[in-house]
Amino acid sequence: MEVTLLTPLGALVALGVALPLLAFWLLQRRGRSVRQAIALPPPRPSLLWLAVGSILLAGVLVGLAAAQPRLEWTSDQRVRQDAEAIIVIDTSRSMLARTSSRAQTRYDRAVAAALRLRAAFPEVPVGIASLTDRVLPHLFPSADGDVFAATLARSLGVDRPPPRGSFSSTATRLESLEAIVTRRFFSQTARERVIVVLTDGESVPASGARFAAAFRRPPGVDGIFLHVWGSDERVFNGGQPEPQYSPDPRAREILDGAAETIGGRVFDEGEIDGAIAAARRALGDGTTVVQGEKRNRLALAPYLAAAAFLPLGLLLWRRDR
Repeated sequence: MEVTLLTPLGALVALGVALPLLAFWLLQRRGRSVRQAIALPPPRPSLLWLAVGSILLAGVLVGLAAAQPRLEWTSDQRVRQDAEAIIVIDTSRSMLARTSSRAQTRYDRAVAAALRLRAAFPEVPVGIASLTDRVLPHLFPSADGDVFAATLARSLGVDRPPPRGSFSSTATRLESLEAIVTRRFFSQTARERVIVVLTDGESVPASGARFAAAFRRPPGVDGIFLHVWGSDERVFNGGQPEPQYSPDPRAREILDGAAETIGGRVFDEGEIDGAIAAARRALGDGTTVVQGEKRNRLALAPYLAAAAFLPLGLLLWRRDR
């Protein structure tokens, strides 16, 4: 276990405590002359030391918080080898839609949902794939949550990569999810397999026996869809909605049809807890094995900043006594 400082020079903020100490000294000096003039007894020394100590402690805590200390330690990484999941994020242009030019896009909301889903299953290897008119793997199932977050932040984005049929009015093909099964995105040891598709559902309708058979091929893949969509959302360009785009009112119907074909379920984006519960049921319970070590980090700055209010609160409380 070790403590590292992300911004060690930030500790110099603690020197700012000299100003309130100087003000306190000047106030006490002035008060001493007033008390002598009207023959009042001096305050108890303990009260003075309490005030000085509170100011110093608050300054030290703020300085430590500004240095951003982080506690780091390692622990065993326990992983399930019988279960894997892949989070598929729609990266077509319609995922830029939002309620206003300052609101979160569908894609941003999908990324936030993906992080929540990953955090819900720390012991399960989880991968990332993008969806347009094809499915591309960006991370094969991994138990490393940091790698997952980094891949999500650096490798994915709307139209990164763009669909091959860029001139098509509908760029998303839900049927391309079949590639997750046929191209072996999952490892052979995984018997419990789940895909969670985060999409607005604005796709060419998916159907067909081949699509259904791919997900039912032993050991089978459970499909969960999270519908990230709003009927009043538009794609904004320069603060103005693009006239070429309007939400497809058939989106939920298309998603329901795809889910029915593969035996999956659809959840609205506000029902992410339900999607997590469904994924947990599909993954089931399994034994974990130790697979290397996991690096744990805990940022201490928020706790130190909050603790700085305690001596200041004590000082104000004693001031009224």
